[in-house]
Amino acid sequence: MTFLISGLILFFASHLLPTVPAWRASLVARLGEDGYKLAFSLAAGLGLVLIVWGVSAARGGEADPQLWHPPLWSRHLAFAVMLPAFVLIVSAYIPSHIRDWSRHPMLAAVALWAAAHLAANGDLIALLLFGSFLAFALYDRVSVSGRAQPARAPAHGWGGDAVAIVVGLALWAATLFWLHALAGLPLLPPIR
Repeated sequence: MTFLISGLILFFASHLLPTVPAWRASLVARLGEDGYKLAFSLAAGLGLVLIVWGVSAARGGEADPQLWHPPLWSRHLAFAVMLPAFVLIVSAYIPSHIRDWSRHPMLAAVALWAAAHLAANGDLIALLLFGSFLAFALYDRVSVSGRAQPARAPAHGWGGDAVAIVVGLALWAATLFWLHALAGLPLLPPIR
């Protein structure tokens, strides 16, 4: 559990810095833009490694008690909610009406992912992991409106939307049928 909590603290501390422009500016002044980006990437990456390691080590053990028993429908809800989350993730990287409409598709995707997984799991690790990501996504969504945003190309036509939907659907299906099982947590029973 120590690795998980340490990873969450490191990951979110690095991600909280940009939400306070004065903190970020101070670090950029000391480290330079490239040094800041390197330090941010290293801290976030190490935090993510610790999170994955911590979850893997503690999942199902004594340090991971069941806090509540989610109803079966919450798993089906999670399957459904993850489809728009994947579309939003893809739309964060390409000009599309989806990106323009959602304004911050990555934060929306993280919030959907975390809420869906929090609803479908009732153990302590899920509460810590998904609860932290949900709280951060909601906080950052509010704080981002007060920060200067980089200019981005507006959507022209519907091609970007089509790409976001098709690639998002492909990622959703791959996760549902294969990728989630690679992480040791199959979502569907094996096909015989």
